[in-house]
Amino acid sequence: MPTVLKRVLQVLGVIVILLVVVVGGYIIYLEATYNRIADDTPINVENNPSQTLTPATTYKMATYNIGFGAYTPDYTFFMDEGMTKDGKPTVGTHSTAVSRESVEACTNGAIETLKALNPDFLLLQEVDTDSTRSYNVNQKAAFESAFPAFSSAFAVNFHSGYLAYPIGDPHGIVNAGLLLMGNAHVDNATRYSYPIDEDFPTKFFDLDRCFAVERLPVDNGKELVLINSHMSAYTKDGTLREKQLALLCGIMEKEAAEGDYVIVGGDWNHALGDSLELYESNYRPPNWVSKFDESLLPQGFSVVRASNIEAVPTCRNNDEPYQKGHTYTVTVDGFVVSSNVKATAQNIDTGFEYSDHNPVLLTFELE
Repeated sequence: MPTVLKRVLQVLGVIVILLVVVVGGYIIYLEATYNRIADDTPINVENNPSQTLTPATTYKMATYNIGFGAYTPDYTFFMDEGMTKDGKPTVGTHSTAVSRESVEACTNGAIETLKALNPDFLLLQEVDTDSTRSYNVNQKAAFESAFPAFSSAFAVNFHSGYLAYPIGDPHGIVNAGLLLMGNAHVDNATRYSYPIDEDFPTKFFDLDRCFAVERLPVDNGKELVLINSHMSAYTKDGTLREKQLALLCGIMEKEAAEGDYVIVGGDWNHALGDSLELYESNYRPPNWVSKFDESLLPQGFSVVRASNIEAVPTCRNNDEPYQKGHTYTVTVDGFVVSSNVKATAQNIDTGFEYSDHNPVLLTFELE
């Protein structure tokens, strides 16, 4: 064998060995930094007010997935795929926000949007505290500063080592979760884990899904059981979300059986409307969307249908920059309440200015 060819093969061999060492070392790093938060974990409630809830009083609550401050209308996400009605595939590009300034602008825009609604309670999803993808902007602190009279309870649902994927725009380190805030006393708060896909390598790139439960005393001796939930989106089929919904419904049914009030809000990642194609678009429904089956809810529970649901969606697909009437949109955010809660809802049209979601406002009374 010629000397030059030997040297080329030796160099290639060294490169292969180095690649194996680097990739193997990275997998070991991911395994070493991966852990699931224990189920049924108490959550600290900060800045807890003293006032309690009263029946037959009107309150307002908003749920909003703020999308870690990344989703301006022209932002696309690398995991979102689409298909036009004539069969053309599309896919998003970004993994992190485009700049720190953009994250701060989106976070502040979301705050001002919610302030204008004058809510008594907030249920927020995809709130980052110290993440590469959002340039380490502490969104939890920003909301706490903006609503200084509100309590604050934070349930972590995404905590990862450095995710080096996608190669050109790595997701990096992520610390994020669900934030519950309100202007009424909270007796206690608990984080419950959802079942997730723990196969390799999916477990490293999906959220540590959970829902957070607060118990708020009512001056008639009952409690308001308030739940903030964010179910899985990118699943192989619908079975995982079915398991998550079954777990949540079990908690809801148990609490209602005690005679307490129950409100569940958040990002269901199920279509809450009458159809997967409720809104005008040039796209087929993406694979991650499935219709919410209200018959699976415990007896006495119902989805609070937004009064303007046919005109205003709450979520857009992120395979392309947003264009009203062209981009695929759906309502996946909203509320489910027990029969002793009188409620109406409205989807708030922001034009997806600050997130890939719109907030939903619930107006309710405890009967």
